Amino acid sequence: MGPQPLSLPPFPLLSLRFGCILVSRGRALEAAKCPVGFFPCGNVTTCLPQQLHCNGVDDCGNRADEENCGDNNGWSLQLDKYFASYYQMASPYPFDAERSECLVGSVPGCCSCRGLVLDCDEASLHAVPSVSSNVTAMYLQNNQIISVSTYAFRGLYNLNKLIIEDNHLSRISPLTFYGLNSLILLVLMNNVLTHLPHEPLCQHMPRLHWLYFKKFQYCGYAPHVRSCKPNTDGLSSLENLLASVIQRVFVWVVSVVTCFGNIFVICMRPYIRSENKLHAISIISLCCADCLMGVYLFVIGALDLKFRGEYHKHAQLWTDSTNCQLMGSLAILSTEVSVLLLTFLTLEKYICIVYPFRCLRPRKCRTITILILIWIVGFIVAFIPLSNKEFFKNYYGTNGVCFPLHSEDTESTGAQIYSVAIFLGVNLAAFVIIVFSYGSMFYSVHRSTGTATEIRNQVKKEMILAKRFFFIVFTDALCWIPIFVLKFLSLLQVEIPGTITSWVVIFILPINSALNPILYTLTTRPFKETIHQFWYNYRQRRSIDSKRSQKTYPPSLIWVEMWPLQEMLPEARRPAAFTDPCEMSQISQSTRLNSYS
Repeated sequence: MGPQPLSLPPFPLLSLRFGCILVSRGRALEAAKCPVGFFPCGNVTTCLPQQLHCNGVDDCGNRADEENCGDNNGWSLQLDKYFASYYQMASPYPFDAERSECLVGSVPGCCSCRGLVLDCDEASLHAVPSVSSNVTAMYLQNNQIISVSTYAFRGLYNLNKLIIEDNHLSRISPLTFYGLNSLILLVLMNNVLTHLPHEPLCQHMPRLHWLYFKKFQYCGYAPHVRSCKPNTDGLSSLENLLASVIQRVFVWVVSVVTCFGNIFVICMRPYIRSENKLHAISIISLCCADCLMGVYLFVIGALDLKFRGEYHKHAQLWTDSTNCQLMGSLAILSTEVSVLLLTFLTLEKYICIVYPFRCLRPRKCRTITILILIWIVGFIVAFIPLSNKEFFKNYYGTNGVCFPLHSEDTESTGAQIYSVAIFLGVNLAAFVIIVFSYGSMFYSVHRSTGTATEIRNQVKKEMILAKRFFFIVFTDALCWIPIFVLKFLSLLQVEIPGTITSWVVIFILPINSALNPILYTLTTRPFKETIHQFWYNYRQRRSIDSKRSQKTYPPSLIWVEMWPLQEMLPEARRPAAFTDPCEMSQISQSTRLNSYS
């Protein structure tokens, strides 16, 4: 359930004296008094929660929740400052010259002053400068301010704009902004805040109307402020871990499909009499890795239910918790082991198809060793960020789902470098290997076509093979190309909307884990033949039971899974068994096509 409006019983209208003061057409609007975190719909008795104000939607019905939502922050703020400087230099009128005179007393050398406005943008400040009490605006962005003393702004009763973005603030005390009774705009974006007071930030700032943080979770500490941004990071909101209904539904659907599909394949393998047990072991290992992704999505869905409607109360604790770190490690473990196993399976197929007579088939000891090494590498990649908090910071806690995509500038350069090394190093290299190998396999099969094979049958088999290879490569590309693009854009310092990141993490990343059982088992020729045989035996049994004339035989769930060159007898696999090279090419080609169709 999303946030709901609150209707109050009629009572004499009182002036709003908490959180903020609404001003429209120069007059203060009288409104019903609402609970903390709720704000009135103009002069009616309906109250809406903070997140429904200034969200671009007419939730009140009279558009009162969308009035007075514009501020003087962002580009408009920069343009105002630019044109003010321009007019100051270019205007010949004495009035403008008078306004440009500094009226705030002593000013630090690297700062500029215009009237009652102090501009210390990129002034290399390490502390808040001391100025006279009549200052009305302070621009302190792009400095090295690490902390703000308890009474740094004491006596600044006329201050209405305070910009402290792009500094190094890590904590704010309950009395940091005490006494700023006239403050309307407060910008704290792009700081490294790790500690906020338990008391509401704005309880000593009755006129505070606009508040800006880097993370939406911090708005939960300011329920009195009507317009606190951001309301969401594109993935989570103040109310819910997963902001949209589509995300919630998709997480549950994919988790069920992923877990059921992979567990089904794992359970079916004991009933398979396969001549290639090593390939079966590899497939089971892949299913185990993909099943971890299903477990991860299931836990995220369960936490969304647990935090439903009050996520902002738990957001900071959750993203900083050990459980979040473990969940992120589980997701990365699943992702990296799956990528490495797919690369291994692809190279295995590549060797068997392109070099069928070179005795390069994997042996049991070698295959098991490779699988163990893949899992060890996966564990190392997933848990290294937990070994050094100073270097990686909160590597997995950058978002509510604890997945370290790091599509924006992070607080830790080490985390950014490590993320790039994994996604643009290991995973991109694996993707290139997979694409190249499947392209080479299809080209090898197509080139070795001989005149002894019927053209029509050959074309049909090649089309089946091409479609199968295409879907394998396509799903890999669909999963990884968007992530590669996001990482490249983040390296170029391109701002990426949080909504796009949420689509990648929730909708795109789990695709491979959900489809791998279908691509590598459920759509293979042996499995389809087994299903057909099972259905045929079932119909035969029903027919025999009805006639009661013949003995019934139970359906068999055992099929022979063929691997390249294993449809032939051992003596037939030796090149010496063929006297005609065309015959050798024909049998080899037919075997390879049948194995992957």
